[in-house]
Formats: sequence, structure tokens, C-alpha cells
Amino acid sequence: MYLHLGQDTVIETESIIAMFDIDACTVSKKTRDFLKQAQNSGEVINVSFELPKSFVICRKNNRNYVYISQLSTKTLSKRSDSFYSNI
Repeated sequence: MYLHLGQDTVIETESIIAMFDIDACTVSKKTRDFLKQAQNSGEVINVSFELPKSFVICRKNNRNYVYISQLSTKTLSKRSDSFYSNI
């Protein structure tokens, strides 16, 4: 199935590795280093024209991608849960 991350970006839910709150996680130096490395590798896709609230790590075609979204992790989680509750 699919999850809408904002703007015109939709990802497959099966590809999601993790979802993180950007404010809570970027306090850690390791997380900042990870995001910096992903940015330098061209693996960051910013789907937000507003203040980013979350980032989602996905695995697609044997490569990791980091999507930066203006939607909160709570909103993203609700969107994915609402799909699975309707099955």
C-alpha cells in the first residue's frame, strides 16, 4: 500500500524502515551525522515547502532514501494505521 508524505509524494508502506520526529531526533549528533551523510550521498528527498516536522527512512532498489516531510510522525502514523484498520 501507499503513504502520502505531503505535496505530491507517495511511498510504498512496505519500503518504510522508520519514521522520526525531526525535533526530537536531531538533538543527537549521530542523527545529524546520518542526515548529513545521506544529504551528501544524494539520498535526501525534501517533500516539504514548510518547516519540516519528520523524516522517513525507506529502502528502495537496494538503496536507502530519507524523505523530509512537513507532516508530523503522529499524522503519518495515523494515515498508515487507518489504511490497515480498514482491511
